[in-house]
Amino acid sequence: MTTSMTSSLSTLTVYHIAVVGSENVGKSALTIQYIQHIFTEEYDPTIEDSYTKRTRIDNKACLLEIVDTSGQDEYKILRDSYMRSASAFLLVLSVTDRKSMYAIREFHEHILRVKEHEEKPMVLVCNKCDLDSQRECFMQEARMLAKDLGIPHVIETSAKTRWNVKEAFELWVRETRKASEEGLQSLAHPIGEGNILKTRSKRKLRPCVVM
Repeated sequence: MTTSMTSSLSTLTVYHIAVVGSENVGKSALTIQYIQHIFTEEYDPTIEDSYTKRTRIDNKACLLEIVDTSGQDEYKILRDSYMRSASAFLLVLSVTDRKSMYAIREFHEHILRVKEHEEKPMVLVCNKCDLDSQRECFMQEARMLAKDLGIPHVIETSAKTRWNVKEAFELWVRETRKASEEGLQSLAHPIGEGNILKTRSKRKLRPCVVM
């Protein structure tokens, strides 16, 4: 869902996104790098975290509500709940893990089932491109997969170096705006003021490595 608030100064729109992918592809690291400008290697991959950030994209004020979902099957029911409320999706794979690329098709099909085949903007993100010597997935393959799934944008990122992290999140905002203009999304209730809002953690932290 996207939300709009009009004042005498500006229009602020809220965008709700779910970051989806297998375990250890760097979903949390990407989100934290975008929100907090830091690279986190030790982070819990279990349930979910929700983040809110106010920013400007293409000179338009917006509030991003980002849910970092778990890739673990035991949290499927909870993950489905967040998918239902999301208006757009970042589908994340790791270029160092070929299985994570195969899993994208499964996540895509699952999103369609959860959303009852309602069309939603998606971006395919190929993370960990800084680990090129360990690469198992190549951009040509990712582009072919995205084309087959009807995903219009593919982008390589590195959560560690911040390469294309900002660009990846801005891509889905633009895709959501495009969908709104085409009547595929609705603009609903007003929101309050704020800049960068505090992270709302819902996890118990356990050490893990995410790049």
